[in-house]
Amino acid sequence: MRTSFTRGPKHGLHSLRRLSVRMVPAHAALAFLSLAPLFVFAVPPIWTQPEQVHLSYAGVPNSMVVTWTTFKKTQSRVEYGLLGGRLFEMNAKGDATLFVDSGAEKRKMFIHRVTLTGLKPAATYVYHCGGDDGWSDRFLFTALNDSLGFSPRFAFYGDLGNENPQSLARLQKETQLGMYDVILHIGDFAYDMDEDNARVGDEFMRQIQSIAAYVPYMTCPGNHEAAYNFSNYRNRFSMPGQTESLWYSWNLGSAHIISFSTEVYFYLKYGKDLLFKQYEWLKNDLEEANKPENRALRPWIITMGHRPMYCSDDDQDDCTKFDSYVRLGRKDIKPPAPGLEDLFYNYGVDLELWAHEHTYERLWPVYGDKVYNGSTEQPYVNPKAPVHIITGSAGCRERTDRFNPNPKEWSAFRSRDYGYSRMRVVNATHLYLEQVSDDQYGKVIDSTWLVKEKHSFSAWF
Repeated sequence: MRTSFTRGPKHGLHSLRRLSVRMVPAHAALAFLSLAPLFVFAVPPIWTQPEQVHLSYAGVPNSMVVTWTTFKKTQSRVEYGLLGGRLFEMNAKGDATLFVDSGAEKRKMFIHRVTLTGLKPAATYVYHCGGDDGWSDRFLFTALNDSLGFSPRFAFYGDLGNENPQSLARLQKETQLGMYDVILHIGDFAYDMDEDNARVGDEFMRQIQSIAAYVPYMTCPGNHEAAYNFSNYRNRFSMPGQTESLWYSWNLGSAHIISFSTEVYFYLKYGKDLLFKQYEWLKNDLEEANKPENRALRPWIITMGHRPMYCSDDDQDDCTKFDSYVRLGRKDIKPPAPGLEDLFYNYGVDLELWAHEHTYERLWPVYGDKVYNGSTEQPYVNPKAPVHIITGSAGCRERTDRFNPNPKEWSAFRSRDYGYSRMRVVNATHLYLEQVSDDQYGKVIDSTWLVKEKHSFSAWF
């Protein structure tokens, strides 16, 4: 039977009309019919379906922020309910912000944010987000426990890209197994979120949805977010405070956690004032955290920033130099900008988490380029200076870095394996750290207990 296809005005293939009747071989007819989809006009996407769903902690007890993206303006709703209870019996509304990427195409997207409040600590909720024009998949999360006795479990890393994200599969599975309460991503996302008119950013946010839709995904900016004044980073994430996620702090268990931008020392074209504003904010935040009544409740102070003060990589990065900008500040600008090492030391910061170097490195307690171990036998028991961890080998297209063959005495352990770090704030005196090698199928290749019977500046003496 000879046939031809005619097209309708809107829906592609409209009808199959018989022109004449003539027998043809069956295989020829099947081959011809297999080409039918090629004759169908493409239907334009509707762009109202929620995607790139991720959670963050609002910084207020019993709350959680749900963030997602659509490519047309739609409702911003989250329906949720307790696991095992009536599904979606609660409803929260938020708003959507138009984000126009600065690439050549000026692509538009809507970033939706809804804050859930009144959550029961440690209770598990099932939720989906969207509205009448489309709903996301169902996800679940456990509301953060607001008890001072809570022992939160973290995965933390930096430098995870869209291409060669080697650690991603293991992190996805472990998150969905319930191994973590929080994820800390210490700068450098997607490589890079602005590429291909921000399509790489979209794809990366889809990749991490299988982690970030289940636990709070807490972030800080890195150098790979710098395009268009960090606009993709500032618009896509929803961290506490009013600084577009550039710097903020929050409390969990017995820890006060501070996230900040090291990039203010390097991208002065976006305004030197950011450098000084952040420094003043850090000083005020640390001063508040060190009030006796606050330090008694949250004795651990943990910082996360992208570029380290110290490292033993062989790449001429800022951390390889004695006069590191992050550590000692910038004396080449007016007025001179202070560094962060003295500030963190003087306010008794216990642990400093970094990335940027595509390696893992654990340092002995260090200050002023010198080691201050607690003792020869137990260096991390009552150390006399902050402890630094560098964890930037989660996986990206730039591969791992090389080490300097002659590290300084403060370098305690190094690995070039792809991997990521874990941390548990056990109680007011004990904190546990370990490094996972993805190259070695999830083997823990380094572990350390940090024990402090006294916190604050006086702990150094």
